[in-house]
Amino acid sequence: MIIGRIGEQKEMNQLLESQNADLLMVTGRRRVGKTFLINNVYVDNFVFKFTGTQHANRANQLKKFAEKLSDFSKEPIDAFQPKNWHEAFSLLKKYLLGLRKTKRRKVLFFDEFPWIDHKKSGFLEEFGYWWNDWASTQNLLVVISGSATSWMVRKIIQHRGGLHNRVTQRIHLEPFTLSETKTFIKTINKGISDYDILQIYMCMGGVPLYLSQLKAGESAAQAIHRICFSKTGLLRTEFEDVYASLFDNYQNHVAVIRALAQKWSGLTRTEIAQISKLADGGSLNRILEDLEESSFIMKIQPLFNQKKDVIYRLADEYSRFYLHFIDGKKYGTIEDWLKFQTTSSIYQTWQGYAFETICIKHAEAIKKCLGISGIQTSVNSFYKKGNDTIRGFQIDMLISRADNAINLCEIKFYNGTIRFNEKLANNLREKRSLFKELSGTKCSVFNTMITTYGIDKSFYNSSEIDNEITMNSLFE
Repeated sequence: MIIGRIGEQKEMNQLLESQNADLLMVTGRRRVGKTFLINNVYVDNFVFKFTGTQHANRANQLKKFAEKLSDFSKEPIDAFQPKNWHEAFSLLKKYLLGLRKTKRRKVLFFDEFPWIDHKKSGFLEEFGYWWNDWASTQNLLVVISGSATSWMVRKIIQHRGGLHNRVTQRIHLEPFTLSETKTFIKTINKGISDYDILQIYMCMGGVPLYLSQLKAGESAAQAIHRICFSKTGLLRTEFEDVYASLFDNYQNHVAVIRALAQKWSGLTRTEIAQISKLADGGSLNRILEDLEESSFIMKIQPLFNQKKDVIYRLADEYSRFYLHFIDGKKYGTIEDWLKFQTTSSIYQTWQGYAFETICIKHAEAIKKCLGISGIQTSVNSFYKKGNDTIRGFQIDMLISRADNAINLCEIKFYNGTIRFNEKLANNLREKRSLFKELSGTKCSVFNTMITTYGIDKSFYNSSEIDNEITMNSLFE
């Protein structure tokens, strides 16, 4: 059963109705479910499938390509012995021409596309020639997919060679939202609470393969300990593999990720260069583009569009959790982990910032709750450096709206309702006042509280909260 991906499925099914040749490119980070989605939507239409092998040379790839041609054509392997990719695509063309005519749309699938294009293999050039010379005139749907999103964008979308402007449809698969994650987890563990799902999401994000490791009857603490800290846990050693499988010289990408993990609210480009010790030039540009294309990091634009102060924030929940709690650390028993979770101020602080990042990523759900889904908005940050006369001031999430209003988001993660008191009221009052003064805005400014279980106002009545949102809204 396919969970979520409603829009993507609709686009993919529409391509089955096309009478033209179509080239569909599907991208998305590793483990996000690209192959699963393609295989399930097009299961009845495949006439050929081939998956690249990482680090394999041309001879190895060609051998496997020939094996697949033999499998699909039911011809002996001896009939397919290509010496290069030009011969391979000639054999593929011959096989496709021999297929009987049918109303059913014929789909070809090339998975892990970047892995096939080994250095000096000639694959990409011959694929482009095959498409332009013949396949583009046939009623075929050719699907190409790869986890190295930045490679796909540079080599196919932006490249000025044979495949430039040839992709007729592009789908980028993001990790599951909280809503999709809940639906997925409930197929495994029906009794789990939204609060536990949120804690699991903080550690693993919405990556389907990671979530598939869950078991029925487990609490969040049990699942996290088993998957992240046991000797056989998938996420105990996944970190290096993720980046190594996607990027050449991946150590530089990891250096940027490690730098961003050091500051919850994110870093400017200059700060990233300083902490990671990477040169602030074109190479860093490429690394940041790579990581953003693959959904590992996100950019938060400062209010009033101060381009030089764009904030890069670590968006991948697993990477942040790994670097803070798995890397070089041990929690031998579930009891050790439970004690750490419940007593460590470090872990509680981490939960607060992790929840904040999740709220930023689920801004559309927050907008829906605020009743402003139809209004143009942007999610921004605001920072004013302090000096001798004024202290520094920062807001990590605000929603700037086209209806002349701004929501200042105060985000708090807690395992129960939050007791509203005079201190919290004063903090909200001061934040609103300082923001108006330092930003010079003429917009209406609303204090928006986002919490797990809500606020208990019975102890202190105040008008400082204009909007209140609980975690339930993030699951919608």
